[in-house]
Amino acid sequence: MLTTWSFGPTGNDAAFPALMRGGDALDGVVHAATVIEADPTIDSVGVGGLPDYDGRVSLDACVMTDPNRAGAVAFIRHYANPTQIARRVMEKTIHVTLVGDGAEDFAGREGFARAELLTQDARRVWEAWRNDPSGIDRDKYKGWIPPRNVEELRGSFVAPGAGAPGNAASAKRFPEPHHDTVGILAMDSRGRLAGACSTSGMAFKVPGRVGDSPIIGQGLYVDQEAGAACATGTGEIITGVCGSFLIVELMRRGAPPVDAVRETLERVRKRFTLLEDHQTAFCALDRHGRWASGALRPGFRHTITDDAGSRVEDPTFVLLP
Repeated sequence: MLTTWSFGPTGNDAAFPALMRGGDALDGVVHAATVIEADPTIDSVGVGGLPDYDGRVSLDACVMTDPNRAGAVAFIRHYANPTQIARRVMEKTIHVTLVGDGAEDFAGREGFARAELLTQDARRVWEAWRNDPSGIDRDKYKGWIPPRNVEELRGSFVAPGAGAPGNAASAKRFPEPHHDTVGILAMDSRGRLAGACSTSGMAFKVPGRVGDSPIIGQGLYVDQEAGAACATGTGEIITGVCGSFLIVELMRRGAPPVDAVRETLERVRKRFTLLEDHQTAFCALDRHGRWASGALRPGFRHTITDDAGSRVEDPTFVLLP
C-alpha cells in the first residue's frame, strides 16, 4: 500500500492487516481513506478539512480499479466519507461522477449519515486568514486564490489558540506540517490493483472549485493491464497534464514507475509558469508491484506499507531540489 504524505500510516495501518489476510485491494484503499477522512487532526481531508473562502468545507473523492470501474463525488458539504460514497456511485449506478446536491441526495438515499465537517480548529485557521490582510496578494490572485498551498500554510502558521499569534509574519513552524490530498494505491495478494483519492481541496478556494482529486485520470487512474497512479499538490497543474493517466499510459508502454513519474513532472515543468508555492507529487505502482514517487519540489513524503510495516519516506526523487 502506497499513500501520499506522512499521515499515511493513519490509514495504512488500519487497512493493511486485512490485505495481509488476503483481503481485496479496493476494500483496503477505501478503508484507509475512510480512517483518514475521520481524523480531525488531518486538515486537508474529510472532517477537519480547511474551508473555502466563505468558511464552508467541501469534500471530493474518487475510487477506481479499471477504466470500466470507477466512481467519484465532488462538492460534498454534509457527509464525512466521500470515498465510501464514491464507491457506492461506482457499484450502484451507471454513472461515474455525481456532484453537489445530487451527490448528497444520493448519499442520503444510500443511508449515509450527515455530519458537520468544519471543526473549531479549522474555523480558527480560516478566521485568522480572513483577518490577516497579508495572507493573500489580492492583485496577484484577484482576491480568491491564496498564495500558499495547504501544506505550506500549515507548515508556517498556527491559528490563534493553538500556540502562536494568528499571522504569517510572527507564527512559528509546525514540527510536522499537515499536507494535502490523500492518494492511496494498493495491490492485494491476487495482484489486483485499486486506488482511492480524497481531499477537502485547496484551502480558502473559490466556493464551488473542484480540483484534480475526484477527476478520473487526473487525481487517480488505475488499469489492471498497466498500473495505478495518484496525485497530490496544486490541482490546476495536475489537471493540465492529466497527470495520473499520463503516468499509467507511460507504464503501459514499458516505462518503470520512476521514469513515468519523472516524465510527467518534466511535462509540468515545461508547460507551466511555476510559482514558488506550486507543488505537485505523484505515486505510481505498476502491475508487477514496482513502485515509485516523485515531487516537483522538496517537502513531499510518502508512506509505504508492506509485510515489514509502514515507513514514511522521502520521495524517490525531487525534480527541482
